[in-house]
Amino acid sequence: MKSLVVALAQVDVTVGALASNAARIARVSREAAAGGASLVVFPELSLSGYPPEDLVLKRHFLEDCEAQIRRLAGELPPETVVIAGCPRAAGEKAANTAVVFHGGREAACYRKMVLPNYGVFDEKRVFEAGDRAFFLDLDGLRIGVHICEDSWDLDEAAARLLRDQGLDALVNLSASPYHRGKLALRENVLREAARQLGCPVLYANLVGGQDELVFDGASLALSRDGVLLARARQFEEDVLLVTVAGEVGRRGPPPAPSQVFSLGIRSSVAPRQASTSAARVEPALEDPAEVYAALKLGLRDYVDKNGFGKVVVALSGGIDSALVATLASDALGPDRVKGVTMPSQYSSAETLGDAGLLARNLGIELFTLPIRRLYETYVEELAPAFGARPPDVTEENLQARIRGNLVMALSNKFGWLVLTTGNKSELATGYCTLYGDMVGGFAVIKDVPKTLVFELARWRNRPPGKAPIPPSTIGRAPSAELRPNQKDADSLPPYDLLDAILERYVELDESVPAIVAAGFEPATARRVARLVDRSEYKRRQGAPGIKITPKAFGRDRRMPITNLYDERAEGERLP
Repeated sequence: MKSLVVALAQVDVTVGALASNAARIARVSREAAAGGASLVVFPELSLSGYPPEDLVLKRHFLEDCEAQIRRLAGELPPETVVIAGCPRAAGEKAANTAVVFHGGREAACYRKMVLPNYGVFDEKRVFEAGDRAFFLDLDGLRIGVHICEDSWDLDEAAARLLRDQGLDALVNLSASPYHRGKLALRENVLREAARQLGCPVLYANLVGGQDELVFDGASLALSRDGVLLARARQFEEDVLLVTVAGEVGRRGPPPAPSQVFSLGIRSSVAPRQASTSAARVEPALEDPAEVYAALKLGLRDYVDKNGFGKVVVALSGGIDSALVATLASDALGPDRVKGVTMPSQYSSAETLGDAGLLARNLGIELFTLPIRRLYETYVEELAPAFGARPPDVTEENLQARIRGNLVMALSNKFGWLVLTTGNKSELATGYCTLYGDMVGGFAVIKDVPKTLVFELARWRNRPPGKAPIPPSTIGRAPSAELRPNQKDADSLPPYDLLDAILERYVELDESVPAIVAAGFEPATARRVARLVDRSEYKRRQGAPGIKITPKAFGRDRRMPITNLYDERAEGERLP
């Protein structure tokens, strides 16, 4: 029985930071080799960061990647086999490539064969698909290589061509972004790959935040029967050591050169039994702890990778801004978070008190900038143009836009990143003010429905004696406080009902008649759909934010702004 120690290295890299990414790959490789690993596997496109998007259409970017590949070849431990992901030139496009290093040189490379082009993925636009499968013969063990989607569609050649090769294991270099339920979905897909290929699957996933995406890590190893053998931590950098064992000589027919290519390497590193005797299975986080960890990581990496020292949050005394400020404090530390409250004549003593209490609980500095005088000046100056028209939503939006101006002034003066506080339910229905409360650089909870906002706030308040969010903030009926006695329920259906309809209409793409058939009141379903459809222009101008649902606004759901297709038409004929 031959055995091999494999290190699955989930690293947090940054798109475009080629030199620092290469240095991280080299450092982690040396550490893994010192721990006894003969093979070190890094995630998909770990050298360039994922997704590099149109960077790979720039020839000079690909040339710089090649320079780092040459650098890595000389800096990696020569006795260890290292596989890392990198884009490389391929005809008029680029190829999503796994580069194999050994002995101080590049030994081989494999091009991803199955390019995803759905949801957040646009790989067919910028990459050229490979046409040959690949396995590595390492000290007599056959190790197949896949890149992410290659293992998801088992009818494609990437998997089909490896089925009869007598693999001892399959390694998969991946950059699989997180959403709720993704861990179980991913493990089920890989479990089926292990069964169909008849070998263990060793999966190295990316970790970290990149713009709107969060990669959750959770690299893993599955037996040939799909049993979970090992799993790395979620939302943290980690190196998972696993052992591959196989019977040398148990082989399928030789590969057809035109369809499968292989590389034979003799490694000089003998596995150290001590490093492989305790493969660990890190527990999976439960919802909502998992969602909170994703939001925290996505926020931290966006702030740090874009070079912001501090952030500022407009604290209204409501639950959305309270959750965003708490996430920021947890992700960055309270010394990097500033709060600002901007009371008007409609602000209640209760919400002002809660904003101050939250800031004290979190230990963040709080500024108070009243807007009443500014608002009255706006109204006075606009009076000649408005004439005898009565006050309406215009005056409400003025208050939100004054606040937007003030918070952006703080951002300009001090270089703070403004975190917006709108949730998915509000953005879906347009219950937000363009150039007002939508103003900012990063929308932390833009993909978090309002009902989940409440759930996350209650979860974060669980530790006894350490609840940062005032209970009155959670218990109070939500209100924008832009007019006397205003409540969100005056303009929207109850949030539990609204979010249930939004999930069906936005995330599941159900029609209004289908939603009504599921038991929802026809007029309410039509109204919600109309609000979603009419608010596309607002969402298109909003700040980027963290994806945590299967279908987020933006990259996941790309709807035209000018759109006369009426999904409610059939519903209008319903009784």
